[in-house]
Amino acid sequence: MSAQANAGARVLSGRVALVTGGGRGIGFAIARALYDAGAAVVVADNGTDIAGNGADPTVARDAAKALGNNALPFEESVASPSAARAAVELATRQFGGLDILVNNAAILRDGFVFKYEPADWEAVIRNNLSAAFYAINAATPLLRDQARAERGGKPYRWGRIVNIVSTAGFYGNFGQAAYASAKAGLFGLTRVTAMDMARSLVTCNAVAPFAHTRVTETIQPANPAQAAYKERALKIDPAPVGELVRRLCTPEGDEITGQLLGVRGRELFVFSQPRPVARSVDGDIAELKRDFTPLQTDLEAFNTDPVV
Repeated sequence: MSAQANAGARVLSGRVALVTGGGRGIGFAIARALYDAGAAVVVADNGTDIAGNGADPTVARDAAKALGNNALPFEESVASPSAARAAVELATRQFGGLDILVNNAAILRDGFVFKYEPADWEAVIRNNLSAAFYAINAATPLLRDQARAERGGKPYRWGRIVNIVSTAGFYGNFGQAAYASAKAGLFGLTRVTAMDMARSLVTCNAVAPFAHTRVTETIQPANPAQAAYKERALKIDPAPVGELVRRLCTPEGDEITGQLLGVRGRELFVFSQPRPVARSVDGDIAELKRDFTPLQTDLEAFNTDPVV
């Protein structure tokens, strides 16, 4: 590799990243992509199963070890303000700062709204939405201070926040009230964070991934279209998700903020965001019907062959 090419490969050298849910699947693919680009990485993962039960500290430890000497594990759940602060403090204490926050940690507890347990709702919202807010709340004061200190150069361009969402959050899916609500809320948090941090030149974007994960493994198809979706999804490697997050953290992502992006193998998507598409000055609902959104799940909407 030439010196110029090697410098490009290490474009995140000097930066520090915190990746929640970084021990497996998409989270580890993101941690790997950032690490290979030169970033120091804190892998935050308490090693629960997909429903958030149990804990296994070796998940974070093994992931950090697999990355290399410039990676550290954080073995607590970040679904509390104190743990989120502790993860940020670990990055700062060991690596001198924090430049990149990726909120990827999530659990899944499905059930139809008419028989869903409120305790499951609260667990999913806490782990999938509140935890991301706790991490953002802990990291953004530091990012603002670093902007004022011009960490990494003038103007400050190192601050990045990426929230991993899901198409379930804006399409919906059977039995995923809590999961979809959390992911929809996470996109709302993305927009507000992008606005609140704009003066500090810190970007915040949302990425909806399509890849083989523990979540796709648990899909219980409700119809043949969803069965076909699952079969296709299980063939998609999570590495391109890590590559997109890496690109958002490089100078290529300096002007990209508040966006909802998707990645499926070699395909990249930018999603529209809810805005009025029609209006009736007479309050006539019938006049608006032609612009109504069909009741289609995300699995059915993306039931096409991926480009891998």
